[in-house]
Amino acid sequence: MTVNVQFRFRSGLPSTAFDNVRLRGSWDEQGRPSSDWTSHPMQRSRDEDGYDVFVARVSFPDAEIGTHFRWGVELDRPGIPGLWAIAAELDDEASTRRERAFDLQQGIAPQTYYLTWIGRLGASRVERRNGADGIRFSVWAPNARAVSLVLADPAIGYIADDGTGTVATIGMRKTVDGFWSVETGEDHGLSDFDSMVGTPYMYRITRDDGSLAYRTDIWSLMQIGAGDFDPDGAAYHGSPAALDGPQSCSVVCDPKRVVLPSGQELAAETFWADEFVGGQALPERFEDLVIYELHVGALGFGKAAPGTLDDAIAFIEHLSALGVNAVELLPIAEFETRANWGYGTSHFFAADQGAGGTDRLKMFVKICHQRGIAVILDVCYNHFDPDGERAQWAYDSNDHTRNIYYWYEGTPGDYADPTGGYIDNISTGWAPRFDEEAVRQLFISSAAFLVSVCHIDGFRLDQTSSIHQYPVRHADGRRADRAAAFGAKFLKQWTRTMRLIKPQLFLTAEDYSDWSAMTEPSLTGDGLGFDATWYGDFHHNLVEYHGGAQAQLLKNAGFGDKRALTMSSLAGALQTSARSKVVYNQSHDDCGNREGSARTAVIAVNFAPIIGETRAWAEARSRFAAAMTLLSPGTPMFFMGEEIGAQKPYRYNDFLDNRENILGEADGSGAGMLSCYRDLIALSVHQDAIRSRNIDIPLVHDENRVIAFHRWNDGEDFLVVGSLNDASFEHGYRLHSERLGDDLWEEIFNTDADTYGGWNVGNGGGRIRATAGVLNAVLPASGVLVFRRL
Repeated sequence: MTVNVQFRFRSGLPSTAFDNVRLRGSWDEQGRPSSDWTSHPMQRSRDEDGYDVFVARVSFPDAEIGTHFRWGVELDRPGIPGLWAIAAELDDEASTRRERAFDLQQGIAPQTYYLTWIGRLGASRVERRNGADGIRFSVWAPNARAVSLVLADPAIGYIADDGTGTVATIGMRKTVDGFWSVETGEDHGLSDFDSMVGTPYMYRITRDDGSLAYRTDIWSLMQIGAGDFDPDGAAYHGSPAALDGPQSCSVVCDPKRVVLPSGQELAAETFWADEFVGGQALPERFEDLVIYELHVGALGFGKAAPGTLDDAIAFIEHLSALGVNAVELLPIAEFETRANWGYGTSHFFAADQGAGGTDRLKMFVKICHQRGIAVILDVCYNHFDPDGERAQWAYDSNDHTRNIYYWYEGTPGDYADPTGGYIDNISTGWAPRFDEEAVRQLFISSAAFLVSVCHIDGFRLDQTSSIHQYPVRHADGRRADRAAAFGAKFLKQWTRTMRLIKPQLFLTAEDYSDWSAMTEPSLTGDGLGFDATWYGDFHHNLVEYHGGAQAQLLKNAGFGDKRALTMSSLAGALQTSARSKVVYNQSHDDCGNREGSARTAVIAVNFAPIIGETRAWAEARSRFAAAMTLLSPGTPMFFMGEEIGAQKPYRYNDFLDNRENILGEADGSGAGMLSCYRDLIALSVHQDAIRSRNIDIPLVHDENRVIAFHRWNDGEDFLVVGSLNDASFEHGYRLHSERLGDDLWEEIFNTDADTYGGWNVGNGGGRIRATAGVLNAVLPASGVLVFRRL
């Protein structure tokens, strides 16, 4: 007698580039326990939701009933053999093993590993061979006594706490893993999938204490509101468009269709068919990127309302002309109110309706790809929206210890304030419950959805230090080591899954822990798997950092008192930037939002009015900062507006009042700065030596405020010379470096050129002979020169 066990590996993706998928298990060919794991081929199939699933069946002798077996999945990708496809580690903070396990029993259920949970939760299509496809609604509410699907009046788009706005209530059944589901055929109120597209809905949760709560679908692909109004549970009779998305109804969407601005619907395959019609290839290596950080809401120049994805689409022409090959969007997933940076995400699958929604995001991505521009999304997993009462908060229980999306330690009785057990991590909301697979999969699956359905090219994770380093108990600040450990486990599972889905994704983290594991492989090792981390000290040394000990070169140069500058600190930052870092002269956090911070041009003259000669110095020093960033061995990035010398602060609470017309300034007073940025970007993108990680810094002089460094690769050698001196070295400055040799060097770039608005001091694009490692070159005041070895 035997016990037959089915094993399933489900990706949650409609198609995968997985080859030679095989089951590996701790048994021999006869199904008996073995330390040498055997391998079984898995057959590709499709489940009823239309996603790839790989299946194998193994027979075990019934004598092994009760035996504990372990298993996993191995697969190949094109050019990448032998990848272990179990991304999640065991739920044991002391273990990094990645495997599944079961105890053999008669009638054992199929053993399934879900790479993602796409299609398991939310409103999903159920494919049917005969007849129209059905629909299934599923929600995770493990503590609920009962759950009902509530369909809403589409003319309102909101359901009040007393049920006003409801047009139908459909009971759901509890299935497995704390899921509640209902699908076509189980209730006459549910028709076929296509007929229900556009239907607004919520869930009515009977919590474990008997109280009722109306909750949105955390896995929804759209929230109906595009405005700012929150009825706060009261009856609402206004327009759905005026509602704030996080509190409004979820909406059934079809990811296989794209709705154009004209209202025309296209099949997704048709929409994406001309994705690369422009003939420009996307960058393939992380080190080749030049990243433009863009906040969609800060566009819309001349309008009262925040910018939208339509404004971002119109802005692509500017990005293309500037020459950047990557754009990084501040969070665009559903967030509260319209005038917002987006870091308080409420629904991770749904692009904010106020910004235009998911289909507009797809259009933005496609047009960027036609211009050879990769699209990176900023995502925030370190906290939930602190005001997301109808999203994650108290979803199915009022018991703090059973608040399913939030990490809580101890019991309410342990603290004077019952909220004391939640985890703080230096962010604007309490930490997620990373030891729960359903919570991890919310983040993992939403990212996988954005890659597979929206064709996103990469992600920047906000404040990963908060996830793996900063967790403490809210009550007393005691370290929460288990929360930190599971935070690290989550990050590894997230990057492993992303690498399996699309190995060439660009993955960066805002992380200030200086933990080397952040950029070590996770899929083939035990690192956290990111390409690079943000390097805040590059900005702090180059520009400013209020109260910090860093060099703050531009701030100190702005005093105008000829003080020595610690160029040696910048040299150290440049060296460090070669080690998997994203470097920037400005990011969204550093343009006025942080105390002491401001736009580069303002810092460069210590907040003096930027007029007349002061403007000339502000722009010269700003060009210096841009050159240090774009010519560094790190991956360069800059924030929107820097390319035209923006001066107004960028803050989270009043950015609409301080928008600068980037497109208008590009043709006006910002033209010189823009031209300098364009030429620097061209150097960075098109010169392999500049995009290499090679750097040697032979000369640093703090009193003279001079730094010189080499960038090279096979066959190319460049010398970059920067001076923040308030006077030019018009009679020449002797540069010493063994790499200079006795060769001829040609000046190919000068930030002080008159076309950029400079004083035109330099070497006129001429050629200078180095002798015995010494080059004598004229250096402009507050300028940067680039020489190429001939």
